[in-house]
Amino acid sequence: MDKFLASCTAIDFETSSEIAALTRKILACSDGEIEFAKNAFEYVRDEIAHAGDVGASVVTFAASEVLRERHGVCYAKSHLLAAILRCGGVPSGLCYQKLILCDETAPQFILHGLNAVFLRGKWHRLDARGNKPGVDAQFSLGEERLAFPVRPEKGEEDLPGIFAAPDKSIFFALSRNKNIEELWRNLPKELLGDANRAHCVG
Repeated sequence: MDKFLASCTAIDFETSSEIAALTRKILACSDGEIEFAKNAFEYVRDEIAHAGDVGASVVTFAASEVLRERHGVCYAKSHLLAAILRCGGVPSGLCYQKLILCDETAPQFILHGLNAVFLRGKWHRLDARGNKPGVDAQFSLGEERLAFPVRPEKGEEDLPGIFAAPDKSIFFALSRNKNIEELWRNLPKELLGDANRAHCVG
């Protein structure tokens, strides 16, 4: 589990006093690791806006940037949740779905980012994208309650694997696009894969 507790460029809690302070605050009001994970999830889901929902222009990538700017796209928000969980000693990883961006206006496939957390001896997926009309993601260690359940009949799928660090496609998308408008035109469509697959379960 060491790799799912480690800091990295995207999940940069070891170099962020702000993430450390936030983690201590969440731990202080949590009774055990399950409540801590739930409180961390709800904080990122509810207190950190999805960039698309608030018309943000800046592209955030590292967890510390997401916390400072108070917004991020799904991938960036998943980096912050992983950082808080790992800082609090709970193994966390990143996972991805292939979804249709919008059935009516943009019927192309894109990647959607979410988290997996290791609790009660197994991995559970959580989606802190942020709720809005039509999206109701919740913390659940039983039946999944994700932002976007996949629709296999439309070609959507849950992609295999839980990653310790972002896939190369996500790194490129968040580091090479200068603003949100540019990012929307260049959303990643598939996992590129690299050495990171050696740090993947499933």
